[in-house]
Amino acid sequence: MDKAPLVWYFDFISPFSYLQWQKLKPLLREFEIDGAPVQLVPIVFAAVLDACGQKGPAEIPGKREFTYRHVLWLARQQGVPLRFPPTHPFNPLAALRLSIAAGNTPEAVDSIYDWLWAQGRAGDSLEALVPLMAVLNVPAEALDAAPTKAALRANTDQAIAAGVYGVPTLAVRGELFWGNDAHDFALSALRDPTVLDDAEMQRVSQLPVGLQRRR
Repeated sequence: MDKAPLVWYFDFISPFSYLQWQKLKPLLREFEIDGAPVQLVPIVFAAVLDACGQKGPAEIPGKREFTYRHVLWLARQQGVPLRFPPTHPFNPLAALRLSIAAGNTPEAVDSIYDWLWAQGRAGDSLEALVPLMAVLNVPAEALDAAPTKAALRANTDQAIAAGVYGVPTLAVRGELFWGNDAHDFALSALRDPTVLDDAEMQRVSQLPVGLQRRR
């Protein structure tokens, strides 16, 4: 495989990010570039939605119920343990800051995902994450530290500037592949950069906008 830089944008609030993480983490070694693994970038999904002027799927009646059922079905199909946290959507800031304070290591990201989505525990406050902070050896004050908060803001700003509009998103050579279901598409483009270069791929990327819905 032709190695190339990979950036993974994610938010712990997203169960689809949890599912893609299960596919991504066994490949981290394979994707090492000069000894550096895939860049793991926790971001605030809500801020991305605001920047795009969009609602999240959990904010739309009907879509919320379908999304929850669909992701549960996908997890069962893939043999991935999944149990929703007590409430959803929840405030993911504490979990995101914990990941940053723990160095965004694969081990830290995996522990937080396991806590939230395999065990179905709450992660919407510093207090809820105290046992996990002990496991990761991260003091509580690190989550409220100015550098931690600044790093999360910078991550989110970086994602918005890169054109990220949802989570999870894999960036392959600057091309964005959004969603758990785009995982194989992203790997295909990683292995063969010409995947996006054929005539029809180029044509559909530049299609003009047709009839829009009436307002």
